[in-house]
Amino acid sequence: MKKSILFVFNGDPMCFIHVLLNALDMKAEGCESRIVIEGAATKLLPELEKQANPMHVLWEKVKNQGLVAGVCRACSNKMGTLEIADELGLTLLDEMSGHPSMRLYREQGYDIITF
Repeated sequence: MKKSILFVFNGDPMCFIHVLLNALDMKAEGCESRIVIEGAATKLLPELEKQANPMHVLWEKVKNQGLVAGVCRACSNKMGTLEIADELGLTLLDEMSGHPSMRLYREQGYDIITF
């Protein structure tokens, strides 16, 4: 089975929506797909939870399908969203000086895609 992990650093909602869509599309086609939320993208967490947000439905689908591998602990702390990430039950990733390690995913056979 093909395995892909999407690292999203970009905090632009127009970029983030493509991460959600691609993760869902990959899973639907039989690929194991996961998302790591990094950098400026961590600031989107509170907005994604709002039902009025156009991405909310996609976000809920991604969460319900278990596609979020986690959120960068250091970046979410810097962006002021560490608490909401924790409240949402998202895994806080910090293997590499407070940040997620791409190396660990490569070692598990994932193709890494960055946004």
